[in-house]
Amino acid sequence: MRPPDTDRDIGHGEPAVGIRHEEPAAGGRHQEPATGACHQAEADAGQEAPAAVRAALLVLCDGRFPAGGHAHSGGVEAAVKAGRVRDADDLAAFCRGRLHTAGLTAAGLAAAAAFGHDPGALDAAADARTPSPALRATSRKLGRQLMRAARAAWPAPGLDALASAFPRGAHQPVVLGTAARAAGLGPEDAAHCAAYEAVGGAATAAVRLLSLDPFRATAVLARLAPEMDQVAARAAGLARRGVDDLPAASAPLLDIWAEQHAAWPVRLFAS
Repeated sequence: MRPPDTDRDIGHGEPAVGIRHEEPAAGGRHQEPATGACHQAEADAGQEAPAAVRAALLVLCDGRFPAGGHAHSGGVEAAVKAGRVRDADDLAAFCRGRLHTAGLTAAGLAAAAAFGHDPGALDAAADARTPSPALRATSRKLGRQLMRAARAAWPAPGLDALASAFPRGAHQPVVLGTAARAAGLGPEDAAHCAAYEAVGGAATAAVRLLSLDPFRATAVLARLAPEMDQVAARAAGLARRGVDDLPAASAPLLDIWAEQHAAWPVRLFAS
C-alpha cells in the first residue's frame, strides 16, 4: 500500500500542499505595452487565429520543433526518484499540479509577450517568479534555443530586438510569446502553447523514465485538455491587464527538486 503523503503529490484536482498561488505580483507601477501595435492585439485577444496562421501554432507546439525541450523532464525525473511518480495515475497528478502552477505562470508571461508588453519588464517578472537558480538557468538556456529556431522560422524585428537585448538568453516563456507574435498568433495561442509545454514534456519524460505505456501517457494529456484551455484563457486575461497583474503561482517542490537534480552526477535529462 502506498504510504500517505503529508505534502501530497502535485495534483489530484487541487494543488498540493507546498504549492502557493500568488497573483498578481506585488509592487511596481503598471507596465504599459512596449509599442502601440499591441493595442490591436488586445482588441483581438480571445479570438481565434486566422486560418492562415493556425498551422503556425501546431508548428510552435510540435515536440519536434528544435527548441531543446526534449532534453528536459519538467521536474518529473526528480519526482520519479523521490517516489512521487510511479505510474500513470501519479503522472496525471503531477501534470495537473504543474499545469496550474508553473504552467499558469509561464502561460501568463507568454501571453503578455504576445500582447507586446515590455520584454525587459517581462524578463524581470520571470526572474522574480523563478526562485530556483537551476530553473532560471534552464529557462534562459531554453530561451536561447527557442530564439534560434524561431528566428529561422519566423524572422521578425521583435525577435531580433529581444535577442540583442538578452544575448545570454531571455526567459523561455518571454521568447515563446514573442515568437508567437512573430508567427501571427495571438496571446491566447501563446498561452495554450505554454500550458501544453508545461505538461507535454513531463509526460514524454515519464515514458522514458518509467517505461510507461505511451498510450496511457497520452491519455493523461488528453484528459487534461479542458484544464489546459482554462489555464490558457485565465493567463491571457490576466496578461491583458499588464505585467503587474500576471499570475505568480509557484510549486516549491519543483524548485527544491530542481536544485537537487542539478547536483546529480548522473541523470537522463538536463532538468
